[in-house]
Amino acid sequence: MTRIATLTTALLAILLAGAHPAPAAPQVRTFALTDTKNLTVVNVKAQAVEYEGRKCVLVTNDTQKDGFALLQGTEDFQDGTIEADVAVKISVPPPKFRMPGFVGIGFRARPDASKYELFYWRPGNAVSDDQDQRNHSVQYVFMPDFDWYQLRYDWPEVYESYAPLKFQTWTRVKIEVRGRAAKLYLNGSEGPSLVVSPLLGPDLRGGVALWGYQNENAYFSNVRVTSAAPLPVKNGSEAGGAWRVKFVSDIGSFSGTLQLKRDGGKMTGTWSGDLGQNRPVTGSWRDGFVQLRFDALWKYPQFQGQGPATLAGWIDGDSAEGRMRVADLTEGRWTATRKP
Repeated sequence: MTRIATLTTALLAILLAGAHPAPAAPQVRTFALTDTKNLTVVNVKAQAVEYEGRKCVLVTNDTQKDGFALLQGTEDFQDGTIEADVAVKISVPPPKFRMPGFVGIGFRARPDASKYELFYWRPGNAVSDDQDQRNHSVQYVFMPDFDWYQLRYDWPEVYESYAPLKFQTWTRVKIEVRGRAAKLYLNGSEGPSLVVSPLLGPDLRGGVALWGYQNENAYFSNVRVTSAAPLPVKNGSEAGGAWRVKFVSDIGSFSGTLQLKRDGGKMTGTWSGDLGQNRPVTGSWRDGFVQLRFDALWKYPQFQGQGPATLAGWIDGDSAEGRMRVADLTEGRWTATRKP
């Protein structure tokens, strides 16, 4: 290759790089957690210990207040991956009620623990002989607005699941967070133990936190936080207007039109489509998150009846998605696009 050809090739590469810049490398922070110097504690205690053959941090909560140990330098985490080794041990003799063990990792957390998303797990439930308890092995919550009892009542079996877990054993945990969704993986499994969509917290960024429960020892080691380019979601989108809605469930697909009006945090309107015509809609709006309800009608050879339809999800500009349930008939995901 001649010198002129070589220079031409180099110049062309520079110009192409300028037109199409390489994506930014993921930001990675690692925490060995052999000491507590990178932790800010809120209503908990943290101390460096050795457990099951490794140096780690023990988090305990001796109060009746919610709290965690926040990893310093993660306060702007939005999308990405959180990995850690975690173990839990009951620290007091069993009382009259069963203690299944609680330990977890929070994300998008406010520094004062006033709001945060959380995955936690209960090893005692995973080894239970009762299938209902086994189904409550892993859990997602948004604190304080959507705790486990609220989600179990509003959306049974959606925000919790079974996973194989053991007491007093190191468990490798991976949490993937992308926009309005998150997945929990345990012990290197290819598939997630729990898929959450939509997430329920209003904050799109915040810290990563180590979470423990009263009367239990929560151990944490080898935390790795990898931040990725965030998806283009934005809070505060307007919900008023006309929306084309598609609801995909285990018994088929339904479609309809929502005509919505917002007055502050109050939603009103109508639904027309597969589940009835001009059905009055009521609900709420919070920073782009909507919860809607109407009385649905359905007629199928094996399913005929009437009952409440509930939708919950996020408005992002001219699109929306979330969870939907029609009485005890069916449940699934809904998506919507704004009509011109």
